[in-house]
Amino acid sequence: MWDPTTYLRFGDERSRPFHDLVARIPAERPRAVVDLGCGPGQLTATLAQRWPTSRVLGLDSSSEMIDRAAALGTPVDFAVADLRDWRPTGDEDVVVSNAALQWVPGHQELLRRWAGELPAGAWLAMQVPGNFAAPSHLALREVADQPAWRAGIAPLLRADPVDDPADYAALLTAAGCAVDAWETTYVHLLPVRTAAEHPVLTWMEGTALRPVRAALDAAGWSAFRAELGVRLTAAYPVRQGQVYFPFRRVFVVARTGDHAQEDP
Repeated sequence: MWDPTTYLRFGDERSRPFHDLVARIPAERPRAVVDLGCGPGQLTATLAQRWPTSRVLGLDSSSEMIDRAAALGTPVDFAVADLRDWRPTGDEDVVVSNAALQWVPGHQELLRRWAGELPAGAWLAMQVPGNFAAPSHLALREVADQPAWRAGIAPLLRADPVDDPADYAALLTAAGCAVDAWETTYVHLLPVRTAAEHPVLTWMEGTALRPVRAALDAAGWSAFRAELGVRLTAAYPVRQGQVYFPFRRVFVVARTGDHAQEDP
């Protein structure tokens, strides 16, 4: 279960990659714009502002996220849906997926299929976190590999579920797209609000720790969280009242070619 309030605790930091991604889409008057994995919807709403004459649709598998998005009162249609099941209907000129595909094993095949099914000249833009080798995730896997949690938690964590920009570029170029791919490492300056709460732990509770929390009872979660907090405090020391948190992200903006490919 997604908790929109927890996810939005670092809303400014989480939104910046979305804006950097969308800024590289030069579409002028798309007929329809789709946000796959739209989350709580506040970023999807900016797509309606960017393209006010377009039909904008936001899809997410979390009913909690869609409930929060629908309550915004924006001119966007929101619906609960699994992005793995989504298929273009023919007028989607812009498709965006921001920080969602890392949760989908085999999402590379989805990108290939979407590139083949979208109209010619459509824009397919995605961003995924590329920080799975960062100290935060190394610490998470180390704690999960301890005897108390190895059987139940370690299998839930994948070492690196995303590709490098060059791999995504090669995949979508082979699918007939013109591709712009890059990576950026943001350095988030996270304030320390209380001595007992490390901000990187709070950040991870909104995303990477979701499957861990869902698999543990209250006592197990408290113990796991405490052990991870000790390691994060060592990996990300407090300086000048804040923590410097480097975060790598991978971006791709692709324009479909004139010859759509069919599924084999």
